[in-house]
Amino acid sequence: MEAYLVEFGNLLLRWLHVIAAIAWIGESIYFVMLDNSLKTPTDDAVKKRGVLGEMWAVHGGGFYHNQKYMTAPAELPKDLHWSFWKAYTTWLSGFALFVIMYMSNPAFYLANPSSPWEWVRELSGWQVNVIAILFLIAGWVVYDQLCRRISPNMERDGILSIGVAVMMVIVAYLSVHVFQGRAAFLMTGAVMATAMSANVFFWIIPGQRRMVNAMKKGEAPNPLDGKRGKQRSVHNTYFTLPVVFLMLSNHYSFTYTSPYAWIIMSLFIFSGATIRQYFVLRHLGQNKIAYPIVGVALLILIAFLAAPASKQSTSGNQATTNSQAADLVTQGTAGNVPIANGEMARVMEIVEARCVQCHAAQPTQAGFASAPAGLALETEQQVMANPALIKQVTASGYMPLANMTKMTDEEREFIANWTP
Repeated sequence: MEAYLVEFGNLLLRWLHVIAAIAWIGESIYFVMLDNSLKTPTDDAVKKRGVLGEMWAVHGGGFYHNQKYMTAPAELPKDLHWSFWKAYTTWLSGFALFVIMYMSNPAFYLANPSSPWEWVRELSGWQVNVIAILFLIAGWVVYDQLCRRISPNMERDGILSIGVAVMMVIVAYLSVHVFQGRAAFLMTGAVMATAMSANVFFWIIPGQRRMVNAMKKGEAPNPLDGKRGKQRSVHNTYFTLPVVFLMLSNHYSFTYTSPYAWIIMSLFIFSGATIRQYFVLRHLGQNKIAYPIVGVALLILIAFLAAPASKQSTSGNQATTNSQAADLVTQGTAGNVPIANGEMARVMEIVEARCVQCHAAQPTQAGFASAPAGLALETEQQVMANPALIKQVTASGYMPLANMTKMTDEEREFIANWTP
């Protein structure tokens, strides 16, 4: 019952997280589009009111007239709309999910026993949790310092973008070496998402409040507050597509089980940012088709790098495998599975020993109320319903998670070379 309640709470929290993220990202993309679509007003009376740009739009059966003021309007309404709770709710719900799903069992979900770095392989559960928190904090601090030092007056944002790109490659490299599999992709996305929320909390909203307070006092607002807020908002819009991908990547093991995982992650980030750049420029009236072409080319390169390598058994190993299969044919039955096919019997033997602890109608592994992804593997029919998936996640090393059931290399190779 405890596992069920945790899973149900996980579902509700994930729902909240997705809803808040949709609302925040949607609003962010909308305001970037709005800002880039503004046209200089032609009416002199409108110009005299301080309107810098305006846009007419039609939606939902009505017409909308958006105006942006260069300076303080003659009067600020009391019900001025602020955009920040969507960002805060997205980050808080996401962090809560991270605590429930990963930090509650770090040795299983976060630790990387296959890391090439010995000190990482020796980390205990609480140590990897501490590193995860420090990873998020350090990501924000480094990013913020890059913004402060490279382009403090928003005059060298092009150089700053290169600095941030290099930073994200380093983050991808470190995350893959410190955290295991899907957690590495998630941590990189969390670094970007933390920077996005922190931009809102530490810079965008405080700057807007200072501008509003100055307007109410009849003072001229500091133009740097507006420029800095726009700078961080633009960064956020380029982060959106990569972050969405990184949060979805845990459903696709070919991304993070590849030996080129950190390169694949970096290329996905650049592809998403490049495609987003195309739409940003489209709102400015520029149709730069080179950007989506580059984005798609990067995706093709990713597909090439992530493609599983074909494994060919040596003749000696194959002979041993065939001999084992032949021996199994003479053994009658394995559990309640009839052995009419020696190879299939060996597959079921491995599955029963290494997989059904989790992949069962009633899992015996603590923390699982139901089979992950709804995939039960208790019968031959259930196994044969998903042979390609079983072969792929087993051969890649993704399953069993953290190899907690101690699947051997021989068992992995047998599954990889199994012919359903």
